[in-house]
Amino acid sequence: MKVKRIIPAIILVLFFVNCFSQKDSLNKYLTPKKKGSFYFSWGYTRAWFSKSNIHLKDNTNKFHEATGRYNDYDFTIYNATAHDRADFGLIKDVVNITVPQFACHLGYYFNNRNDIGIEVNFDHTKYVVDDWQKLHIKGQFNGTSVDKDTILDPNNLLHFEHTDGANFLCFNFLKRWKIIGGTNKFNLGWVVKPGAGIVIPRTDVTLFGERLNNKWHVAGVIAAVETGLRMEFLTYGSFELMAKGSAADYMKVLVLGKGNGTANHSFYTFQLTAQLGFVIGGRKDKSKTFGYTPNLK
Repeated sequence: MKVKRIIPAIILVLFFVNCFSQKDSLNKYLTPKKKGSFYFSWGYTRAWFSKSNIHLKDNTNKFHEATGRYNDYDFTIYNATAHDRADFGLIKDVVNITVPQFACHLGYYFNNRNDIGIEVNFDHTKYVVDDWQKLHIKGQFNGTSVDKDTILDPNNLLHFEHTDGANFLCFNFLKRWKIIGGTNKFNLGWVVKPGAGIVIPRTDVTLFGERLNNKWHVAGVIAAVETGLRMEFLTYGSFELMAKGSAADYMKVLVLGKGNGTANHSFYTFQLTAQLGFVIGGRKDKSKTFGYTPNLK
């Protein structure tokens, strides 16, 4: 009698085990395999800058033969206006594609939906203080105090620019919300990228008639938020149209003299950027949604 009861029980257990096994196989095929993907994009940008107070200082009292004077200055120019230098006309020359104001992104999506990720963002923007503007200057030149409005003469007083790059390097968090699509073939989403990083300028300065384009160096910090449209198409292609607001603080800019003259200033920037790129990897969706029928044998 006991054997007759045990055999049906065993059969029932085996039946349920088989059912759960079939369910696991089904879930394995219907659930997309989670796999991250890398992407890279390259494009060009325009930038607009807020006014800035620029403080320049060199108290080494070093004699410069070119000007016939000693460098001993400590002064600030107030509310200086500046503009970018796009140089888009050089894009057609392949050798000079990095001369215009470019932007490049390298990012990684954590999931199949491509809605959360991280990104390294480099913007080669150019910052040029407007020559001949009228502004206030306060400080001292070789022991002589000055506190007055003046014209910013680039030949006899100051010309100041970060044109081998104001160079923003940011590390961003990425969040995207789907608008349309949702397949490897095409999708369009709205992206927000908050981030922070460093500025790596090379500053070209003419001061009292003497010019020096100093070396690239880490000069300060930046915080930024970027937002806009991101489209992915034909499985591997991508396009972004983004707006970006940032606050940059250049705490130690190298100007005249190797490590002697310095400048500091801060400003806000607004940018518009368009980029093309490609995606490496990504989801391999095996669900019925994309026309796949699982084999449960």
